[in-house]
Amino acid sequence: MKIGLFTDTFYPEINGVATSVFMLHRELTRRGHEVHVFAPKCRGWEEYQQDTVHYIASAPLLVLKDRNCAFPTPLTSWEATKLDFDIVHTNSEFVMGHFGRHVARANDSALIHTYHTIWEEYTYYITHGVADEAARKVARKYSQWWCNRFDRIIAPTGKALGLLYDYGVRAPMDVIPSGMDIARFAPERHDAAERAARRVECGVQAGERVLLNIGRISREKNLEQVVRVFPRLLARCPDVRLVSIGEGPMREPLMRAAQELGVSGRVTFAGPRPWEEIDQYYAIGDVFVSASRSETQGLTYVEAMASGLCVCAVNDACLDGVIRDGVSGILTEGDDDALLDGLLRAFSPEGKRIAANAPECARPFGMEAFAARVEACYEKTLATLRDA
Repeated sequence: MKIGLFTDTFYPEINGVATSVFMLHRELTRRGHEVHVFAPKCRGWEEYQQDTVHYIASAPLLVLKDRNCAFPTPLTSWEATKLDFDIVHTNSEFVMGHFGRHVARANDSALIHTYHTIWEEYTYYITHGVADEAARKVARKYSQWWCNRFDRIIAPTGKALGLLYDYGVRAPMDVIPSGMDIARFAPERHDAAERAARRVECGVQAGERVLLNIGRISREKNLEQVVRVFPRLLARCPDVRLVSIGEGPMREPLMRAAQELGVSGRVTFAGPRPWEEIDQYYAIGDVFVSASRSETQGLTYVEAMASGLCVCAVNDACLDGVIRDGVSGILTEGDDDALLDGLLRAFSPEGKRIAANAPECARPFGMEAFAARVEACYEKTLATLRDA
């Protein structure tokens, strides 16, 4: 098949959507398909330029200045259209999603869309809390309108599938969790010397245990709660350091919050790291923490499990089938006391037992199974359209 993947974020950016599309491009190509990616230019894009990855002129977004918005030109449109795709698979509901739809209409391509992001959780960036419920309703309505225009929708989790049904989406839908390179994160790939060097780089002192978070530092990720609870954890586990790897609009406010709470000396905001090296930074951790409730899947949870970390996360529907409390991770309720109790479990012998079991629990989320399921989705869609 000839396949076009259209996305608003791609490697070398680090986030769930970029990783999912990167893996899909690589694995479908390995399976013998001709796969092209269209994405906005971003920092470092020149190093990954290749014949089947097309970076488009872009500029920073007004509301998310660390993200770029693409500006497809007529020449870009002509170049994409002449590829004559069998499948156009969009991974954005906005600029690159609309561009992908335009290309699909020109070629009469089958149209697939993956609903990666629960947009009603992101309206704050526009409303700043003013009339936010109205904005959330608009986001739900837009999601319904968008998804109902496709031949088939891919939902990464049952949580996303249920939300789309609630929104009124009636297009055919499949649940396909995004895959990842499980072997890359295997703990045995990282020796003591490498781990020690990365720990020093992130400000970790000898004898400290690391509470790790990797991902975008933004309001919806709720790292604020982790920072708020951290002084209470430190009082009970004085050898723990909180390390955050990532960038985002909440980084500076959370650095100030740590200072106000008197724990800035035990909190490191290390900034972003290259995606191709991110497994080395998981290797410095002892416990991975997330209090986010805005994920559709949360690939970082699986990456942490594959890295041999005990994951402590606020329970959410996206974790159904991913984390089993007490077996492959620790799930807590959403309040501060519950999060503290979960973290204390994670730093106990129970957490060590879970960490030892975690890589095996991550195995079903491998990229080969992901690519095979997406390939089957494409074939099913093409067959349905032929028989219509």
